[in-house]
Amino acid sequence: MSWIKQIVIGDGERGLLYRNRRVQAVLTAGVYRYVDPFDRIAVVVHNVARPEYSGNDAEVLMASTNDELAKHFLVADVGTDHVGLVLKNGKLEDVLAPGTRKLYWHALVQIEVQRVWLSESLAIDANVVARLRQLGALSKVAVTVDVPVESTGLLFVDSKLVRALAPGAYAFWNFRKNVAAEVIDLRVQSVEVSGQELLTRDKVSLRVNLAASVRVVDPIAARTKVAKYGDYLYRELQYGLRKAVSAKTLDELLGDKASLDSDIFAYVHGRVSELGLDVLGVGVKDVILPGDIKEILNGVVQAEKAAQANVIRRREEANATRSLLNTARLIEESPTLMRLKELEALEKVTEKIGTLTVFGGLDGVLNQLAGRLG
Repeated sequence: MSWIKQIVIGDGERGLLYRNRRVQAVLTAGVYRYVDPFDRIAVVVHNVARPEYSGNDAEVLMASTNDELAKHFLVADVGTDHVGLVLKNGKLEDVLAPGTRKLYWHALVQIEVQRVWLSESLAIDANVVARLRQLGALSKVAVTVDVPVESTGLLFVDSKLVRALAPGAYAFWNFRKNVAAEVIDLRVQSVEVSGQELLTRDKVSLRVNLAASVRVVDPIAARTKVAKYGDYLYRELQYGLRKAVSAKTLDELLGDKASLDSDIFAYVHGRVSELGLDVLGVGVKDVILPGDIKEILNGVVQAEKAAQANVIRRREEANATRSLLNTARLIEESPTLMRLKELEALEKVTEKIGTLTVFGGLDGVLNQLAGRLG
């Protein structure tokens, strides 16, 4: 039985020499022979092309690292207030969460661990963000937010508003703290309030559709002073519409919709302005009446139009009678005008007669026609 143990370590390998199950040395590339009659020596070979130490005794090695082991290992001990950035050959390859301890080989790959202090800022450098996105690890360690143009971002840390974010792309470390971001749209928005069943002051039931345009002018106030500013605005539009309609009769509503719009606008604007909202305009789109009320109004309109037509007809008849009276007075005062009227009447009669025989001159014709007409 041979007491000689031969160990071969390749170029991309390192060996850990154990004697009595305790680490004695690190073996680099080469051939090694040991006399071990009692089988007390063991060697574990590791592939150092992947620098992360994969043995189960990593914590033991980190606790017992001496000068000899320090030549071959790097201990990454990240504090609870830090994030570790692991660079391999100068390129970011991994992120270590706060409180992480990890062991790396000093061999083929140059390892560097940079510590980022979370207490200073949760914002991640743009270059780090780009690299983490390339590695597909950004969503695992960070909260990202894209703030479009005409918008504002609000950053919350542990449910407290920290700061507003201008348009741009951002990423924040998501370690030890609850980080959230919300984007507030600053563009003009349209709000529809449809199908509202309301009663007028004279107890007429009708259905009203309302539209409003609004924009957020103070995103911090809109987000922090009310739970959901969109729902709050919708309810205030409902209340304003109900209040304005109940204060007017049906005739007042149909006769002056502009005053209804202004009443609703004044009410809503006063209620939401302190919440960072600016109401630009309010308008009633439709007023839908019940079928019976609609028939009654149609009858009223028809009666009004018929009365107006009768007034116009009587006015025209009076004007025609007045004109005939004036003509009669002129004929009475002027025999020549009387003669001209007789000739006009003769001309109209002769247009319908094919043959006309004249006896006794023009006076005879006129007398004969008058006799026939009489």
